[in-house]
Amino acid sequence: MLKTLLSRVQQYKKYAFITPLLMIGEVAMEVMIPTLMAFIVDKGVAAGDMNEVMKIGILIILAAFLSLGFGMAGAWTASKASAGFASNIRRDLYSRIMDFSFSDIDRFSTSSLITRMTTDVQNVQQSFQMMIRICFRAPVMFIFAIIMVYHNGRSLSTVLAVAIPIVIFLIYLIFKSSYSSFTAAFRGYDVFNRVVQENLTGIRTVKAYVREKQQQEIFDEATDNIRRNFKHGQVIMALMNPLMMSVAYVCMIIISYFGAHLINIGHMGTGELMSVYTYMGQILSSLVMTGMIIVMFSISYASMVRISEVLNTKPDMDPNPEGLKKVPDGSIEFEHVSFGYGKKSKVLTDINLKIKSGEMVGIIGNTGSGKSSLISLIARLYDVTSGSVKVGGHDVREYNLHALRNEVSVVLQKNTLFSGTIEENLRWGNPEATDEEIRKAAEVAAAAPFVEAMKDGYKSHVEQGGANFSGGQKQRLCIARALLKKPRILIMDDSTSAVDTATDASIRKALREDVTDLTKIIISQRVSSVMDADQIIIMKNGMIEDIGTHSELLKRNADYIDLYQTQTRGGDLDA
Repeated sequence: MLKTLLSRVQQYKKYAFITPLLMIGEVAMEVMIPTLMAFIVDKGVAAGDMNEVMKIGILIILAAFLSLGFGMAGAWTASKASAGFASNIRRDLYSRIMDFSFSDIDRFSTSSLITRMTTDVQNVQQSFQMMIRICFRAPVMFIFAIIMVYHNGRSLSTVLAVAIPIVIFLIYLIFKSSYSSFTAAFRGYDVFNRVVQENLTGIRTVKAYVREKQQQEIFDEATDNIRRNFKHGQVIMALMNPLMMSVAYVCMIIISYFGAHLINIGHMGTGELMSVYTYMGQILSSLVMTGMIIVMFSISYASMVRISEVLNTKPDMDPNPEGLKKVPDGSIEFEHVSFGYGKKSKVLTDINLKIKSGEMVGIIGNTGSGKSSLISLIARLYDVTSGSVKVGGHDVREYNLHALRNEVSVVLQKNTLFSGTIEENLRWGNPEATDEEIRKAAEVAAAAPFVEAMKDGYKSHVEQGGANFSGGQKQRLCIARALLKKPRILIMDDSTSAVDTATDASIRKALREDVTDLTKIIISQRVSSVMDADQIIIMKNGMIEDIGTHSELLKRNADYIDLYQTQTRGGDLDA
Protein backbone atom coordinates (compact mmCIF):
# COMPACT_ATOMS: atom_id res chain seq x y z
CA MET A 1 0.00 0.00 0.00
CA LEU A 2 2.71 2.51 0.97
CA LYS A 3 4.67 1.64 -2.14
CA THR A 4 1.58 2.30 -4.26
CA LEU A 5 1.01 5.71 -2.69
CA LEU A 6 4.60 6.90 -2.32
CA SER A 7 5.28 6.20 -5.99
CA ARG A 8 2.95 9.18 -6.64
CA VAL A 9 5.41 11.62 -5.02
CA GLN A 10 7.29 11.66 -8.35
CA GLN A 11 8.51 15.17 -9.24
CA TYR A 12 8.12 16.34 -5.63
CA LYS A 13 10.69 13.88 -4.24
CA LYS A 14 13.32 16.57 -3.75
CA TYR A 15 10.99 18.61 -1.53
CA ALA A 16 9.99 15.50 0.41
CA PHE A 17 13.69 14.65 0.89
CA ILE A 18 14.79 18.19 1.85
CA THR A 19 12.05 18.65 4.46
CA PRO A 20 13.38 16.07 6.99
CA LEU A 21 16.87 17.56 6.67
CA LEU A 22 15.48 21.00 7.46
CA MET A 23 13.58 19.52 10.42
CA ILE A 24 16.78 17.97 11.75
CA GLY A 25 18.48 21.36 11.46
CA GLU A 26 15.59 23.03 13.32
CA VAL A 27 15.69 20.47 16.13
CA ALA A 28 19.49 20.59 16.43
CA MET A 29 19.40 24.37 16.97
CA GLU A 30 16.47 24.09 19.37
CA VAL A 31 18.15 21.39 21.45
CA MET A 32 21.34 23.43 21.74
CA ILE A 33 19.59 26.31 23.51
CA PRO A 34 18.95 24.67 26.94
CA THR A 35 22.60 23.59 27.19
CA LEU A 36 23.74 27.10 26.27
CA MET A 37 21.37 28.43 28.95
CA ALA A 38 22.96 26.05 31.45
CA PHE A 39 26.39 27.49 30.53
CA ILE A 40 25.08 31.02 31.13
CA VAL A 41 23.79 30.06 34.60
CA ASP A 42 26.72 27.92 35.74
CA LYS A 43 29.66 29.68 34.00
CA GLY A 44 28.39 33.19 33.52
CA VAL A 45 25.84 34.25 36.16
CA ALA A 46 27.23 32.07 38.96
CA ALA A 47 30.78 33.26 38.24
CA GLY A 48 29.71 36.89 37.65
CA ASP A 49 31.36 36.84 34.20
CA MET A 50 29.17 39.14 32.05
CA ASN A 51 31.49 38.72 29.08
CA GLU A 52 30.71 35.00 29.08
CA VAL A 53 26.98 35.78 29.43
CA MET A 54 27.12 38.06 26.36
CA LYS A 55 29.02 35.56 24.21
CA ILE A 56 26.71 32.67 25.06
CA GLY A 57 23.65 34.96 24.72
CA ILE A 58 24.65 35.79 21.14
CA LEU A 59 24.98 32.07 20.38
CA ILE A 60 21.49 31.47 21.82
CA ILE A 61 19.99 34.22 19.61
CA LEU A 62 21.79 32.85 16.56
CA ALA A 63 20.57 29.30 17.31
CA ALA A 64 17.01 30.61 17.74
CA PHE A 65 17.05 32.41 14.38
CA LEU A 66 18.56 29.40 12.63
CA SER A 67 15.90 27.17 14.17
CA LEU A 68 13.21 29.60 12.95
CA GLY A 69 14.72 29.68 9.45
CA PHE A 70 14.96 25.90 9.21
CA GLY A 71 11.37 25.58 10.50
CA MET A 72 9.92 28.07 7.98
CA ALA A 73 11.79 26.50 5.07
CA GLY A 74 10.67 23.04 6.17
CA ALA A 75 7.03 24.18 6.35
CA TRP A 76 7.26 25.51 2.76
CA THR A 77 8.89 22.42 1.30
CA ALA A 78 6.49 20.10 3.19
CA SER A 79 3.47 22.03 1.90
CA LYS A 80 4.75 21.93 -1.66
CA ALA A 81 5.53 18.20 -1.48
CA SER A 82 2.21 17.22 0.15
CA ALA A 83 0.07 19.37 -2.17
CA GLY A 84 1.85 17.95 -5.22
CA PHE A 85 1.57 14.43 -3.83
CA ALA A 86 -2.20 14.84 -3.37
CA SER A 87 -2.54 16.31 -6.86
CA ASN A 88 -0.79 13.29 -8.37
CA ILE A 89 -2.99 10.88 -6.42
CA ARG A 90 -6.16 12.64 -7.60
CA ARG A 91 -4.91 12.59 -11.18
CA ASP A 92 -4.11 8.87 -11.05
CA LEU A 93 -7.39 8.05 -9.29
CA TYR A 94 -9.37 9.90 -11.94
CA SER A 95 -7.37 8.28 -14.72
CA ARG A 96 -7.92 4.82 -13.24
CA ILE A 97 -11.65 5.44 -12.79
CA MET A 98 -11.88 6.56 -16.42
CA ASP A 99 -10.47 3.13 -17.37
CA PHE A 100 -13.01 1.28 -15.22
CA SER A 101 -15.73 -0.73 -16.88
CA PHE A 102 -19.32 -0.24 -15.79
CA SER A 103 -19.04 -3.33 -13.60
CA ASP A 104 -15.98 -1.85 -11.81
CA ILE A 105 -17.90 1.35 -11.10
CA ASP A 106 -20.89 -0.67 -9.92
CA ARG A 107 -18.63 -2.58 -7.53
CA PHE A 108 -17.16 0.53 -5.88
CA SER A 109 -20.27 2.77 -6.27
CA THR A 110 -20.14 6.35 -7.47
CA SER A 111 -20.51 7.86 -3.99
CA SER A 112 -17.59 5.83 -2.65
CA LEU A 113 -15.34 6.89 -5.53
CA ILE A 114 -16.19 10.55 -4.87
CA THR A 115 -15.30 10.13 -1.19
CA ARG A 116 -11.98 8.52 -2.08
CA MET A 117 -11.06 11.36 -4.45
CA THR A 118 -11.96 14.10 -1.95
CA THR A 119 -12.02 13.30 1.78
CA ASP A 120 -9.63 10.35 1.61
CA VAL A 121 -7.05 12.19 -0.50
CA GLN A 122 -7.21 15.18 1.84
CA ASN A 123 -6.54 12.93 4.84
CA VAL A 124 -3.58 11.30 3.10
CA GLN A 125 -2.20 14.72 2.13
CA GLN A 126 -2.30 15.92 5.74
CA SER A 127 -0.79 12.68 6.95
CA PHE A 128 2.03 12.87 4.39
CA GLN A 129 2.85 16.43 5.40
CA MET A 130 3.04 15.42 9.05
CA MET A 131 5.17 12.40 8.20
CA ILE A 132 7.88 14.36 6.42
CA ARG A 133 7.83 17.13 9.02
CA ILE A 134 6.73 16.05 12.48
CA CYS A 135 7.48 12.37 11.93
CA PHE A 136 11.14 13.37 11.62
CA ARG A 137 11.08 16.35 13.96
CA ALA A 138 9.51 14.55 16.92
CA PRO A 139 11.77 11.47 17.00
CA VAL A 140 14.92 13.53 16.35
CA MET A 141 14.01 15.94 19.15
CA PHE A 142 13.18 13.00 21.38
CA ILE A 143 16.56 11.36 20.74
CA PHE A 144 18.57 14.58 20.99
CA ALA A 145 16.80 15.59 24.21
CA ILE A 146 17.43 12.20 25.79
CA ILE A 147 21.11 12.41 24.82
CA MET A 148 21.37 15.84 26.44
CA VAL A 149 19.57 14.62 29.58
CA TYR A 150 22.10 11.79 29.76
CA HIS A 151 24.95 14.30 29.21
CA ASN A 152 23.77 16.85 31.78
CA GLY A 153 22.24 14.50 34.33
CA ARG A 154 23.42 10.97 33.64
CA SER A 155 21.99 9.39 36.76
CA LEU A 156 18.57 10.89 36.08
CA SER A 157 18.25 9.19 32.67
CA THR A 158 17.17 5.96 34.39
CA VAL A 159 13.79 7.58 34.98
CA LEU A 160 13.30 7.94 31.22
CA ALA A 161 14.37 4.34 30.57
CA VAL A 162 11.35 3.23 32.62
CA ALA A 163 8.90 5.84 31.31
CA ILE A 164 9.46 5.46 27.56
CA PRO A 165 8.27 1.80 27.24
CA ILE A 166 5.14 2.73 29.23
CA VAL A 167 4.39 5.60 26.82
CA ILE A 168 4.93 3.41 23.73
CA PHE A 169 2.57 0.76 25.13
CA LEU A 170 -0.12 3.38 25.82
CA ILE A 171 0.19 4.75 22.26
CA TYR A 172 -0.22 1.25 20.84
CA LEU A 173 -3.39 0.61 22.87
CA ILE A 174 -4.93 3.92 21.81
CA PHE A 175 -4.16 3.37 18.12
CA LYS A 176 -5.57 -0.15 18.19
CA SER A 177 -8.78 0.97 19.91
CA SER A 178 -9.48 3.95 17.63
CA TYR A 179 -8.69 2.49 14.20
CA SER A 180 -11.97 0.56 13.79
CA SER A 181 -14.00 3.69 14.61
CA PHE A 182 -12.27 5.79 11.97
CA THR A 183 -12.64 3.01 9.39
CA ALA A 184 -16.38 2.89 10.07
CA ALA A 185 -16.57 6.70 9.81
CA PHE A 186 -15.15 6.67 6.29
CA ARG A 187 -17.57 3.98 5.23
CA GLY A 188 -20.20 6.37 6.56
CA TYR A 189 -18.90 9.07 4.20
CA ASP A 190 -19.77 6.76 1.29
CA VAL A 191 -23.37 6.57 2.49
CA PHE A 192 -23.44 10.32 3.15
CA ASN A 193 -22.26 11.14 -0.38
CA ARG A 194 -24.79 8.73 -1.86
CA VAL A 195 -27.65 10.37 0.05
CA VAL A 196 -26.55 13.87 -1.00
CA GLN A 197 -26.06 12.82 -4.62
CA GLU A 198 -29.46 11.12 -4.84
CA ASN A 199 -31.33 14.00 -3.26
CA LEU A 200 -29.67 16.78 -5.25
CA THR A 201 -30.04 15.02 -8.60
CA GLY A 202 -33.59 13.98 -7.76
CA ILE A 203 -34.65 17.21 -6.03
CA ARG A 204 -37.66 17.66 -8.34
CA THR A 205 -38.96 14.22 -7.41
CA VAL A 206 -38.39 14.91 -3.71
CA LYS A 207 -40.41 18.11 -3.91
CA ALA A 208 -43.10 16.63 -6.15
CA TYR A 209 -43.81 13.91 -3.56
CA VAL A 210 -43.31 16.28 -0.59
CA ARG A 211 -40.61 14.00 0.83
CA GLU A 212 -38.35 16.73 2.22
CA LYS A 213 -38.92 15.70 5.85
CA GLN A 214 -38.30 12.00 5.22
CA GLN A 215 -35.17 12.69 3.17
CA GLN A 216 -33.94 15.08 5.86
CA GLU A 217 -34.25 12.24 8.36
CA ILE A 218 -32.22 9.94 6.09
CA PHE A 219 -29.60 12.69 5.75
CA ASP A 220 -29.52 13.23 9.52
CA GLU A 221 -29.02 9.51 10.11
CA ALA A 222 -26.09 9.44 7.65
CA THR A 223 -24.39 12.43 9.28
CA ASP A 224 -25.11 11.14 12.79
CA ASN A 225 -23.48 7.82 11.92
CA ILE A 226 -20.30 9.67 10.91
CA ARG A 227 -20.49 11.80 14.07
CA ARG A 228 -20.86 8.76 16.35
CA ASN A 229 -17.89 6.94 14.87
CA PHE A 230 -15.63 9.99 14.85
CA LYS A 231 -16.68 10.86 18.39
CA HIS A 232 -15.84 7.37 19.62
CA GLY A 233 -12.44 7.41 17.90
CA GLN A 234 -11.58 10.92 19.02
CA VAL A 235 -12.65 10.26 22.62
CA ILE A 236 -10.12 7.45 22.69
CA MET A 237 -7.52 9.67 21.03
CA ALA A 238 -8.24 12.46 23.54
CA LEU A 239 -6.85 10.19 26.27
CA MET A 240 -3.41 10.38 24.68
CA ASN A 241 -2.31 13.83 25.84
CA PRO A 242 -3.47 13.45 29.47
CA LEU A 243 -1.80 10.05 29.74
CA MET A 244 1.47 11.27 28.22
CA MET A 245 1.52 14.43 30.31
CA SER A 246 0.82 12.42 33.44
CA VAL A 247 3.78 10.18 32.72
CA ALA A 248 5.98 13.18 31.89
CA TYR A 249 5.05 15.13 35.03
CA VAL A 250 5.60 12.10 37.24
CA CYS A 251 9.06 11.87 35.67
CA MET A 252 9.70 15.57 36.36
CA ILE A 253 8.71 15.18 40.02
CA ILE A 254 11.08 12.25 40.41
CA ILE A 255 13.86 14.16 38.60
CA SER A 256 13.27 17.20 40.86
CA TYR A 257 13.68 15.07 43.95
CA PHE A 258 16.88 13.36 42.85
CA GLY A 259 18.21 16.47 41.07
CA ALA A 260 18.02 18.55 44.24
CA HIS A 261 19.98 15.85 46.03
CA LEU A 262 22.66 15.85 43.31
CA ILE A 263 23.02 19.65 43.54
CA ASN A 264 23.42 19.41 47.32
CA ILE A 265 26.27 16.95 47.01
CA GLY A 266 27.87 18.93 44.17
CA HIS A 267 27.38 16.38 41.36
CA MET A 268 25.15 18.71 39.32
CA GLY A 269 24.92 22.44 38.74
CA THR A 270 21.75 24.49 38.99
CA GLY A 271 21.95 25.33 35.27
CA GLU A 272 22.29 21.65 34.38
CA LEU A 273 19.15 20.79 36.35
CA MET A 274 17.32 23.65 34.61
CA SER A 275 18.43 22.26 31.25
CA VAL A 276 17.14 18.82 32.25
CA TYR A 277 13.73 20.39 32.97
CA THR A 278 13.77 22.06 29.55
CA TYR A 279 14.77 18.84 27.87
CA MET A 280 11.96 17.10 29.72
CA GLY A 281 9.64 19.74 28.19
CA GLN A 282 11.05 18.96 24.77
CA ILE A 283 10.61 15.24 25.39
CA LEU A 284 7.02 15.95 26.44
CA SER A 285 6.54 18.05 23.30
CA SER A 286 7.94 15.31 21.10
CA LEU A 287 5.64 12.77 22.75
CA VAL A 288 2.64 15.03 22.12
CA MET A 289 3.73 15.46 18.50
CA THR A 290 4.10 11.69 18.25
CA GLY A 291 0.57 11.43 19.55
CA MET A 292 -0.59 13.83 16.84
CA ILE A 293 1.13 11.66 14.25
CA ILE A 294 -0.60 8.58 15.63
CA VAL A 295 -3.97 10.38 15.54
CA MET A 296 -3.51 11.51 11.94
CA PHE A 297 -2.10 8.18 10.84
CA SER A 298 -4.98 6.37 12.53
CA ILE A 299 -7.47 8.57 10.66
CA SER A 300 -5.66 8.45 7.34
CA TYR A 301 -4.71 4.77 7.35
CA ALA A 302 -8.25 3.79 6.41
CA SER A 303 -8.10 6.41 3.64
CA MET A 304 -4.79 5.01 2.40
CA VAL A 305 -6.32 1.54 2.15
CA ARG A 306 -9.37 2.84 0.25
CA ILE A 307 -7.27 4.87 -2.21
CA SER A 308 -4.91 1.95 -2.79
CA GLU A 309 -7.87 -0.32 -3.55
CA VAL A 310 -8.80 1.89 -6.49
CA LEU A 311 -5.23 2.44 -7.71
CA ASN A 312 -4.43 -1.28 -7.52
CA THR A 313 -7.66 -2.41 -9.15
CA LYS A 314 -7.03 -3.77 -12.60
CA PRO A 315 -10.06 -2.98 -14.77
CA ASP A 316 -11.91 -6.21 -15.44
CA MET A 317 -12.24 -5.26 -19.09
CA ASP A 318 -9.08 -5.46 -21.21
CA PRO A 319 -9.01 -2.34 -23.47
CA ASN A 320 -6.87 -4.35 -25.93
CA PRO A 321 -4.68 -1.42 -27.06
CA GLU A 322 -3.11 -3.56 -29.79
CA GLY A 323 -6.49 -4.74 -31.10
CA LEU A 324 -8.24 -3.94 -34.36
CA LYS A 325 -8.47 -0.20 -35.01
CA LYS A 326 -11.10 -0.24 -37.75
CA VAL A 327 -14.66 -1.59 -37.80
CA PRO A 328 -15.38 -2.86 -41.36
CA ASP A 329 -19.16 -2.35 -41.27
CA GLY A 330 -22.18 -2.11 -38.98
CA SER A 331 -23.20 -5.78 -38.99
CA ILE A 332 -23.93 -7.32 -35.58
CA GLU A 333 -24.12 -10.96 -34.54
CA PHE A 334 -24.92 -12.55 -31.18
CA GLU A 335 -23.87 -16.19 -30.85
CA HIS A 336 -25.26 -18.07 -27.81
CA VAL A 337 -24.77 -15.02 -25.61
CA SER A 338 -25.55 -15.19 -21.90
CA PHE A 339 -24.90 -12.35 -19.49
CA GLY A 340 -25.32 -11.46 -15.83
CA TYR A 341 -24.20 -8.60 -13.58
CA GLY A 342 -21.51 -9.98 -11.29
CA LYS A 343 -22.63 -13.10 -9.43
CA LYS A 344 -26.31 -12.29 -9.87
CA SER A 345 -28.62 -14.47 -11.91
CA LYS A 346 -28.44 -14.15 -15.68
CA VAL A 347 -30.32 -11.30 -17.31
CA LEU A 348 -29.71 -12.64 -20.83
CA THR A 349 -29.85 -16.31 -21.80
CA ASP A 350 -28.64 -17.94 -25.04
CA ILE A 351 -29.19 -14.96 -27.35
CA ASN A 352 -28.74 -15.66 -31.07
CA LEU A 353 -29.27 -12.71 -33.40
CA LYS A 354 -28.01 -11.34 -36.73
CA ILE A 355 -28.35 -7.74 -37.86
CA LYS A 356 -27.16 -6.67 -41.30
CA SER A 357 -25.16 -3.51 -41.81
CA GLY A 358 -27.43 -0.54 -42.52
CA GLU A 359 -30.59 -2.17 -41.16
CA MET A 360 -33.03 -0.44 -38.84
CA VAL A 361 -33.92 -2.79 -36.00
CA GLY A 362 -36.51 -2.25 -33.29
CA ILE A 363 -36.40 -3.89 -29.86
CA ILE A 364 -39.41 -3.94 -27.56
CA GLY A 365 -40.22 -5.77 -24.36
CA ASN A 366 -41.41 -5.32 -20.81
CA THR A 367 -39.29 -3.58 -18.19
CA GLY A 368 -36.55 -5.98 -17.06
CA SER A 369 -36.73 -8.06 -20.22
CA GLY A 370 -33.02 -7.40 -20.96
CA LYS A 371 -33.27 -4.81 -23.76
CA SER A 372 -30.70 -2.36 -22.36
CA SER A 373 -28.42 -5.19 -21.24
CA LEU A 374 -28.47 -6.57 -24.78
CA ILE A 375 -27.34 -3.34 -26.45
CA SER A 376 -24.73 -2.61 -23.75
CA LEU A 377 -22.79 -5.64 -24.99
CA ILE A 378 -22.47 -4.19 -28.51
CA ALA A 379 -20.43 -1.19 -27.36
CA ARG A 380 -18.69 -3.49 -24.86
CA LEU A 381 -19.87 -1.53 -21.86
CA TYR A 382 -19.97 -4.98 -20.27
CA ASP A 383 -18.41 -8.25 -21.41
CA VAL A 384 -20.53 -11.33 -22.08
CA THR A 385 -20.62 -14.10 -19.50
CA SER A 386 -20.57 -16.69 -22.28
CA GLY A 387 -20.86 -16.74 -26.05
CA SER A 388 -19.69 -13.89 -28.30
CA VAL A 389 -20.86 -10.60 -29.77
CA LYS A 390 -19.48 -9.74 -33.20
CA VAL A 391 -19.43 -6.32 -34.85
CA GLY A 392 -18.25 -6.05 -38.44
CA GLY A 393 -17.53 -9.79 -38.42
CA HIS A 394 -15.12 -9.67 -35.46
CA ASP A 395 -15.64 -10.43 -31.77
CA VAL A 396 -15.88 -7.10 -29.94
CA ARG A 397 -13.03 -8.24 -27.67
CA GLU A 398 -10.70 -8.29 -30.70
CA TYR A 399 -11.07 -4.54 -31.18
CA ASN A 400 -9.19 -1.75 -29.49
CA LEU A 401 -11.85 -0.66 -26.99
CA HIS A 402 -11.69 3.04 -27.90
CA ALA A 403 -11.84 2.25 -31.62
CA LEU A 404 -14.94 0.09 -31.09
CA ARG A 405 -16.77 2.66 -29.01
CA ASN A 406 -15.98 5.40 -31.52
CA GLU A 407 -17.95 3.38 -34.05
CA VAL A 408 -20.92 2.69 -31.75
CA SER A 409 -22.99 5.66 -30.58
CA VAL A 410 -25.40 5.04 -27.72
CA VAL A 411 -28.18 7.53 -26.94
CA LEU A 412 -29.86 6.78 -23.62
CA GLN A 413 -33.27 7.81 -22.37
CA LYS A 414 -31.61 10.14 -19.89
CA ASN A 415 -28.49 11.71 -21.35
CA THR A 416 -26.23 14.39 -19.97
CA LEU A 417 -25.53 17.83 -21.37
CA PHE A 418 -22.55 19.74 -20.01
CA SER A 419 -22.11 23.39 -19.12
CA GLY A 420 -21.09 25.40 -22.17
CA THR A 421 -22.81 26.08 -25.49
CA ILE A 422 -25.01 23.87 -27.65
CA GLU A 423 -22.24 23.80 -30.24
CA GLU A 424 -19.66 22.67 -27.67
CA ASN A 425 -21.98 19.89 -26.49
CA LEU A 426 -22.63 18.65 -30.02
CA ARG A 427 -18.90 18.64 -30.78
CA TRP A 428 -18.43 16.00 -28.09
CA GLY A 429 -19.41 13.69 -30.92
CA ASN A 430 -16.80 15.14 -33.26
CA PRO A 431 -14.47 17.97 -32.17
CA GLU A 432 -13.60 18.66 -35.84
CA ALA A 433 -17.21 18.87 -37.06
CA THR A 434 -17.97 21.81 -39.35
CA ASP A 435 -20.87 24.19 -38.81
CA GLU A 436 -22.67 22.54 -41.73
CA GLU A 437 -22.21 19.06 -40.24
CA ILE A 438 -23.58 20.31 -36.91
CA ARG A 439 -26.60 21.83 -38.62
CA LYS A 440 -27.23 18.66 -40.64
CA ALA A 441 -27.06 16.42 -37.54
CA ALA A 442 -29.44 18.76 -35.71
CA GLU A 443 -31.88 18.58 -38.64
CA VAL A 444 -31.89 14.76 -38.64
CA ALA A 445 -32.45 14.78 -34.87
CA ALA A 446 -35.27 17.35 -35.23
CA ALA A 447 -33.29 19.71 -32.97
CA ALA A 448 -32.62 22.41 -35.59
CA PRO A 449 -36.04 24.14 -35.32
CA PHE A 450 -35.83 24.98 -31.61
CA VAL A 451 -32.07 25.65 -31.64
CA GLU A 452 -32.22 28.06 -34.56
CA ALA A 453 -35.21 29.81 -32.99
CA MET A 454 -33.04 30.73 -29.98
CA LYS A 455 -31.39 34.15 -29.95
CA ASP A 456 -27.82 32.82 -30.07
CA GLY A 457 -28.61 29.66 -32.05
CA TYR A 458 -25.90 27.05 -31.67
CA LYS A 459 -23.94 29.46 -29.46
CA SER A 460 -26.75 29.41 -26.87
CA HIS A 461 -25.69 28.63 -23.31
CA VAL A 462 -26.33 25.22 -21.75
CA GLU A 463 -26.66 25.14 -17.97
CA GLN A 464 -25.27 22.28 -15.89
CA GLY A 465 -27.07 19.07 -16.83
CA GLY A 466 -29.03 20.94 -19.53
CA ALA A 467 -31.42 22.32 -16.90
CA ASN A 468 -32.58 25.10 -19.27
CA PHE A 469 -33.89 22.57 -21.84
CA SER A 470 -36.90 20.29 -21.73
CA GLY A 471 -36.50 16.51 -21.64
CA GLY A 472 -37.43 16.17 -25.31
CA GLN A 473 -35.01 18.92 -26.36
CA LYS A 474 -32.16 17.27 -24.43
CA GLN A 475 -32.93 13.93 -26.10
CA ARG A 476 -32.84 15.48 -29.57
CA LEU A 477 -29.56 17.28 -28.87
CA CYS A 478 -28.06 14.00 -27.64
CA ILE A 479 -29.18 12.22 -30.83
CA ALA A 480 -27.52 14.96 -32.90
CA ARG A 481 -24.34 14.61 -30.81
CA ALA A 482 -24.29 10.86 -31.45
CA LEU A 483 -24.82 11.33 -35.21
CA LEU A 484 -21.87 13.73 -35.40
CA LYS A 485 -19.58 10.83 -34.47
CA LYS A 486 -20.48 9.31 -37.84
CA PRO A 487 -20.53 5.84 -36.28
CA ARG A 488 -21.19 2.50 -37.92
CA ILE A 489 -23.92 1.72 -35.38
CA LEU A 490 -26.42 4.03 -33.67
CA ILE A 491 -28.27 2.69 -30.63
CA MET A 492 -31.25 4.65 -29.32
CA ASP A 493 -32.32 3.28 -25.95
CA ASP A 494 -35.79 4.78 -25.48
CA SER A 495 -34.17 8.09 -26.46
CA THR A 496 -37.33 9.59 -27.97
CA SER A 497 -39.57 8.82 -24.99
CA ALA A 498 -39.89 12.54 -24.15
CA VAL A 499 -40.80 13.73 -27.67
CA ASP A 500 -44.22 13.69 -29.28
CA THR A 501 -45.14 11.00 -31.80
CA ALA A 502 -44.92 13.40 -34.75
CA THR A 503 -41.35 14.40 -33.86
CA ASP A 504 -40.50 10.76 -33.20
CA ALA A 505 -41.76 9.84 -36.68
CA SER A 506 -39.80 12.74 -38.20
CA ILE A 507 -36.57 11.52 -36.60
CA ARG A 508 -37.09 7.95 -37.76
CA LYS A 509 -37.90 9.12 -41.29
CA ALA A 510 -34.72 11.20 -41.40
CA LEU A 511 -32.63 8.33 -40.05
CA ARG A 512 -33.98 5.97 -42.71
CA GLU A 513 -33.69 8.38 -45.65
CA ASP A 514 -30.70 10.58 -44.80
CA VAL A 515 -28.39 8.16 -42.94
CA THR A 516 -28.58 5.04 -45.07
CA ASP A 517 -25.11 3.60 -44.28
CA LEU A 518 -25.79 3.49 -40.55
CA THR A 519 -27.09 0.47 -38.59
CA LYS A 520 -29.90 1.77 -36.36
CA ILE A 521 -31.14 -0.05 -33.26
CA ILE A 522 -34.19 1.54 -31.62
CA ILE A 523 -35.33 0.39 -28.18
CA SER A 524 -38.78 1.65 -27.31
CA GLN A 525 -41.93 0.93 -25.37
CA ARG A 526 -44.00 2.39 -28.23
CA VAL A 527 -44.92 0.20 -31.18
CA SER A 528 -45.14 3.31 -33.36
CA SER A 529 -41.41 3.89 -32.83
CA VAL A 530 -40.40 0.51 -34.26
CA MET A 531 -43.21 -0.50 -36.61
CA ASP A 532 -41.33 0.61 -39.76
CA ALA A 533 -38.09 -1.21 -38.76
CA ASP A 534 -36.59 -3.88 -41.01
CA GLN A 535 -37.01 -6.34 -38.15
CA ILE A 536 -38.51 -6.11 -34.69
CA ILE A 537 -37.08 -8.10 -31.79
CA ILE A 538 -39.41 -8.95 -28.90
CA MET A 539 -37.55 -9.56 -25.61
CA LYS A 540 -39.04 -11.44 -22.68
CA ASN A 541 -37.34 -12.65 -19.49
CA GLY A 542 -33.85 -12.17 -20.92
CA MET A 543 -34.56 -14.14 -24.08
CA ILE A 544 -35.67 -13.35 -27.62
CA GLU A 545 -39.31 -14.33 -27.85
CA ASP A 546 -39.82 -13.49 -31.53
CA ILE A 547 -38.28 -11.66 -34.50
CA GLY A 548 -40.13 -10.33 -37.52
CA THR A 549 -41.52 -7.32 -39.32
CA HIS A 550 -44.48 -5.36 -38.01
CA SER A 551 -46.93 -7.14 -40.30
CA GLU A 552 -45.47 -10.59 -39.54
CA LEU A 553 -45.70 -10.09 -35.79
CA LEU A 554 -49.27 -8.83 -36.04
CA LYS A 555 -50.21 -12.14 -37.60
CA ARG A 556 -48.56 -14.50 -35.12
CA ASN A 557 -47.40 -12.91 -31.84
CA ALA A 558 -50.10 -12.46 -29.20
CA ASP A 559 -47.96 -10.18 -26.97
CA TYR A 560 -47.20 -7.86 -29.86
CA ILE A 561 -50.86 -7.79 -30.92
CA ASP A 562 -51.96 -6.92 -27.37
CA LEU A 563 -49.37 -4.15 -27.11
CA TYR A 564 -50.30 -2.72 -30.50
CA GLN A 565 -54.03 -2.78 -29.74
CA THR A 566 -53.49 -1.20 -26.33
CA GLN A 567 -51.42 1.64 -27.74
CA THR A 568 -53.62 2.27 -30.78
CA ARG A 569 -56.86 1.71 -28.84
CA GLY A 570 -58.03 -1.12 -31.02
CA GLY A 571 -56.66 0.22 -34.28
CA ASP A 572 -56.76 -1.73 -37.52
CA LEU A 573 -54.41 -4.73 -37.38
CA ASP A 574 -53.58 -4.31 -41.04
CA ALA A 575 -52.20 -0.81 -40.48
